[in-house]
Amino acid sequence: MAQGTRPERVADQIRKELSVLIAREVQDPGVGFLTITRVKVTTDLQIARVFYTTIGDDRARRDTEKALGRATPFLRRQVGQRLRLRHVPDLRFMYDESIEQQDRIERIILDIHAERAEHPHLNDLIAGDDDENER
Repeated sequence: MAQGTRPERVADQIRKELSVLIAREVQDPGVGFLTITRVKVTTDLQIARVFYTTIGDDRARRDTEKALGRATPFLRRQVGQRLRLRHVPDLRFMYDESIEQQDRIERIILDIHAERAEHPHLNDLIAGDDDENER
């Protein structure tokens, strides 16, 4: 068996269970609408970093973070009951900023395309620079 497969399998199981638990069992209104994007479990299965995103502004994000902090003991107990593990990893919820970064990059690319469409003569200048570089 490959070294990294067990932590990955455990992480995937934890992600699935937490998604269901948060959607159906957590009654805290501060949690709001969130999506668990991924879970990374350390190789010794002691810590599970749970990455999530949420809809809303910074205040909603802080409220969700606090609510997840309050719900963590409950969620850890439930994960322990549903998965057969000798030791249930400590759950550490972390806001996943990669989605925002992807959106930012996509907006920049779209802006570049829009600018090129508005100013087609710039494309000729850029293409001319490429021709000079090839010489």
